[in-house]
Amino acid sequence: MEKRIHVYPNKEKLVIATTEQVINSIGQAIQENGLCNITLAGGNTPREVYSMLAANSYRDRVDWNCVHLFWSDERMVPPEHQDSNFRMVQETLLEHIKIPDGNVHRIRGEITPEQATVEYAELLHDHFKADSPRFDLILLGIGEDGHTASLFPDTDAVEECEQHAVAVFVPGLNTWRVTLTLPVLNAAREVIFLVSGSSKSDIIQRIMSIKQPAKDLPASMVNPKNGILHWMLDSDAVVLINKNIKEVMFP
Repeated sequence: MEKRIHVYPNKEKLVIATTEQVINSIGQAIQENGLCNITLAGGNTPREVYSMLAANSYRDRVDWNCVHLFWSDERMVPPEHQDSNFRMVQETLLEHIKIPDGNVHRIRGEITPEQATVEYAELLHDHFKADSPRFDLILLGIGEDGHTASLFPDTDAVEECEQHAVAVFVPGLNTWRVTLTLPVLNAAREVIFLVSGSSKSDIIQRIMSIKQPAKDLPASMVNPKNGILHWMLDSDAVVLINKNIKEVMFP
């Protein structure tokens, strides 16, 4: 695994840099394989990246006919619900680009978690035609508790080693979700963690300080075996990182 840490002076520059990285990664995957498989994340900072991808100056730089979109996780709500990760991507990106309907592979939040999990796992198997899906690019956020996708601390989903998607009950939120699992995240060619804001500075300090991945910090367990891991951060997200770590981050 190759790990790259990028820090930007503000959220705007972070979003621009991430958008450029996504476009370059798409182009490289299409050039090498004829298509690009991407997993999208929910959250406010990814939302801004999707909006920028949909802008006139960016969207025409991508051959959307060759891009397949997936989701890292979904809440168990209908696609038109305000909490739906799919709806957020639809409003910010899908409504503004020309992408074939068959290239958009959502998790169906309007059915039971168990049904949605089986359906999504079958979809992944049918699309990748392999024992394990390998995404070209996975976008991820991180919660203040260290969760990523819907891999929350102290849930069985973090322990899953075989299934590609699982249903998970999140006690703290009293809700069910469907999420991709660590084996899928760690099989990717490229993973981008997208983190901004001072509210994330404590968890970033904790993750950057530990020597070994820890189950109580699921995001720390994302380490693509044969891929590149990017941490894309703004300056507010790293304000608590001590001098020693900064010397590693900013050689």
